[in-house]
Amino acid sequence: MDACCAVEREVDRVLSKFGIIGEHANRTLCDLIAYIQGLKLELEAAPDGHVLSPIQSDLLKQAMVKVKETVSRLATDHRDLHSTVSKVGKAVDRNFTADFAVTSRDDIFNDHEKLSVLNKVVYQHFCRQGMQDVANELAKEASVKIECGSSETFMELNHILESLKNKELEPALAWATALHDNLEAINSSLEFKLHRLKFIELLKQGAAYQTEAIAYARTHFYQFVKRHEKDIQMLMGMLLFVPNGISSSPYSFMLDNEMWIEIYEVFTLDACNLLGVSVDSPLATCVNAGCTAIPALLNIKQVMMQRQVTGIWNGKDELPIEIDLGTDKRYHSMFACPILRQQSTESNPPMRLLCGHVISRDALTKLSSGNKMKCPYCPIEQSPTDAKLIFF
Repeated sequence: MDACCAVEREVDRVLSKFGIIGEHANRTLCDLIAYIQGLKLELEAAPDGHVLSPIQSDLLKQAMVKVKETVSRLATDHRDLHSTVSKVGKAVDRNFTADFAVTSRDDIFNDHEKLSVLNKVVYQHFCRQGMQDVANELAKEASVKIECGSSETFMELNHILESLKNKELEPALAWATALHDNLEAINSSLEFKLHRLKFIELLKQGAAYQTEAIAYARTHFYQFVKRHEKDIQMLMGMLLFVPNGISSSPYSFMLDNEMWIEIYEVFTLDACNLLGVSVDSPLATCVNAGCTAIPALLNIKQVMMQRQVTGIWNGKDELPIEIDLGTDKRYHSMFACPILRQQSTESNPPMRLLCGHVISRDALTKLSSGNKMKCPYCPIEQSPTDAKLIFF
């Protein structure tokens, strides 16, 4: 991202300078053309056989000098612009590396099973983006095994999300009503928020729709009283201000567009929860992680090549750097053993002792002596078999 911003600054500098030079050239050339045309009219108005006076000769000489100076000045400006344009290319070369092979492994997708997983991830990404035609063509050419109903499900969700963007609630309401029990099982507030938006949309149409809004509330809000009693009371309070306009009432904040943004996000989250998939596309997450990691990996590789120690980077299952994608995208344990100073892995997970202290499994093995071990932080003796596997 920093590289893109650096190149963008150079491009903006070129465009700005190009605009300034263009305006200056147009203004200068227009003035020069007007000056030459004035001299031409004077010469054409002179009688036949007219001999130029010394003053007229000087004016012509000055005009020629002015033309030469203008052309020379424009050529100089053009050369300056050319040098500025060349800096863009240098900025691209400086900020972007054409060869990323040093940070990748060519054999990673040689295995047929791994390649099949990759094709499936790409297929799902296209489905999630609503690009069903592309996804179907990929599945056909790459022989991707499609789970029954998966593509239709994503098509339906994309249709609902598009409807919500256009402030149409009916498709989302029909979906939430059909999956009422499933949404209740995950303690979702999506269905209530959809009905709340529908109620508010009716009130926004004025007093003529007040009776219809009351009937809608009686039909749908009773099932949400236990969990959303205060919200329903607030909605009922809005009825008092319908004749004079809700926009000038204490409830005007309920008309904010943020309500639509919230319902879009809640629907996406709950729909992905029911489907058992992540909110963000796995492919997009991997690409973002790669874009974050590549600059640091290139720097590390360059330093290693300069110091001729390329052989020390032999780890195949982990990177020599930490990639921080935010707290909502942590997929691995962050525990580091306080004894061995090693980060936990699947083969060396964290273990909770009876006393509550946590160490790694390797540390537990090293500290064990037969059927007894002593906690390294407190004097409690215990059996290694009493340690419990924990997850962070």
